[in-house]
Amino acid sequence: MKKILPSVISGFGAAVLSVVPVIKAFSCCLFVPLATIIALLLDIRVNRNLEKITLSKAIYFGFLTGFFITLFFVGFDIIITFTTRTNDFVEALPQSEILIKELNLGKIADEPLALMRSISQEIKDNGFSLFYTFILFISNFITNVFWGIIGGIVGMGLLNKKLERIDL
Repeated sequence: MKKILPSVISGFGAAVLSVVPVIKAFSCCLFVPLATIIALLLDIRVNRNLEKITLSKAIYFGFLTGFFITLFFVGFDIIITFTTRTNDFVEALPQSEILIKELNLGKIADEPLALMRSISQEIKDNGFSLFYTFILFISNFITNVFWGIIGGIVGMGLLNKKLERIDL
């Protein structure tokens, strides 16, 4: 439990920040790496381990933190969407339709547009779309794990320098 708790705590914090409308744009490339660095730091504090952080440990914490951020973020998004019966996808759909039509793709764009409209309608009617939730989870998982691993590697470099100074 002590191995995953730092990732759970920092992942929860990053997920909370990721649903705030104005600052959510910084989620992937700022909050996720910072959450991973914080998870590594918490691991050092909780386990009182002053050994150098290995690359495998940095990648493990990046993966784990990215996974928990994704779980919490999708959970928060589901709750907010269910409550409000709208989300960014529903709000952006009209502009997306205009953009796709301006590309003059012809009949090839009809199916994706129909799918997007049906997802939007499901959200408006039920407050939930299983397909939207699946796509949201997969896209956030890939992005958050990638940036989490980047954060883990950066954190490894930063924290190992700090640990070297402590040993001296």
